[in-house]
Amino acid sequence: MADRPDSEQPENEEHGILDEERVDTSGIFLGGSTAQVDVAFPVPADDDDAIDEDFDESSAQERMTQPAPAERADTAEAEIIDDAVADAPQERHDMDIEDAVEADEPEPAPAFTDRVAVSVAQPVRAVEPTAAVFDVTLASKRLGELEVSREGADVLTADRLLDPHHVAKVEPEGFWQSTLYRASGTLINLGDSKKARARKELSRRIAAPLPGGARFVPVLSRKGGVGKTTVTTLLGMALADARDDRVVAVDANPDRGTLAERIGRTSGKTIRDLVRIKDEVVGYNDLSTIVARDETRLDVLASDADPRVSEAFGDDDYRAAAAVAAHYYSVVLTDTGTGIVHSVMSATLERADALVVVAGLSIDEARLASETLTWLETNGYGDRVREAVVVLNTTRPGSPLVRADEVEAHFRTRVRAVIRMPYDSHIASGAAIGFHEIHPATREAARQLAAAVVESLRTPAVV
Repeated sequence: MADRPDSEQPENEEHGILDEERVDTSGIFLGGSTAQVDVAFPVPADDDDAIDEDFDESSAQERMTQPAPAERADTAEAEIIDDAVADAPQERHDMDIEDAVEADEPEPAPAFTDRVAVSVAQPVRAVEPTAAVFDVTLASKRLGELEVSREGADVLTADRLLDPHHVAKVEPEGFWQSTLYRASGTLINLGDSKKARARKELSRRIAAPLPGGARFVPVLSRKGGVGKTTVTTLLGMALADARDDRVVAVDANPDRGTLAERIGRTSGKTIRDLVRIKDEVVGYNDLSTIVARDETRLDVLASDADPRVSEAFGDDDYRAAAAVAAHYYSVVLTDTGTGIVHSVMSATLERADALVVVAGLSIDEARLASETLTWLETNGYGDRVREAVVVLNTTRPGSPLVRADEVEAHFRTRVRAVIRMPYDSHIASGAAIGFHEIHPATREAARQLAAAVVESLRTPAVV
């Protein structure tokens, strides 16, 4: 159907209203509360200004943008889309091509059209504002759930990366275990012997971590000559030899203690020097010039050699030295003076986290040790007594005059653990103690004592 000029259009045809068959809806845009329709107007090749003369664009725009009635608002978009699909110009173009083929005429070229975007107003429904809720779940992924390209550094373990054929195997401890391991060319490994496993388990108990700050362990005795200083030295060496943190033994004996002499190394400084420079200590290097260290890494803070000077050492001095030691050590052992009523005992007990009471294997020594426990219980340290460790120290060679089993059974009813320290001629000589040179039974007893003290420190006190 050929387009006719505008001048030949009937007068009753209103300008700006197009025949439904001539609407080109090549593009429909839906955005927000309005729908946009591209309406194409045919332009004759011989008259480019025809549309401008006969079409009142402003009036058409005003009519087309008039809001639709409320009852038709929901179907406005559907009707426009249906009309656009049904009246696509492609059908007319196909019909023109078929007519041209039947008439042996060349295919007419498609006419260029101008497009005017007409907005069809749509009613906007009021939506109540609601707060956005985001449900975020943070969860860690296991190794199997991670992507191959997203592995973390924690998956680069020795078990995964090391070739087992090139990893040196640990030789088992024990005569027969080691002999069979070597004879088989490292193919047969029976594991450590029972004795080696027990030794490693004891080391693990001694090296158990101690949460929190420094822990204070005073070593007490009501009677001199029972080996209180020796027990303090052996306990400190056993702890320092198995643990990775720092251990210090403080000689707080007001009557010239001999703790520093038991390790054979002295720094020439005493606890009095530490109290004097306590405000100047800013690091461990400042403290290391005052303490003496032995081969097991045990630090010892010696007392004054002059009894007249050491008499003046009291509670306030001990508190000052203990405050400095607490910053640089995990375990602080205190070799107290003889008895439980002297110038340093009050400050020593108020900071005590565990107690070690030394008793000899005689009737009077056993009774004094038991009376010490009673005094502590009646003076507010009952919880410490229940977790205390009693050491039955043998200071004379040969069999004791009392039945040691009965003495041990008595103390087991009152404290956490009882340790027997055997007689050792190397220690009895009064010489400096070498921890790896003493008798194996003595060293084993010292390690058992260290394990019992660590377990006492790890047990929360029940008040």
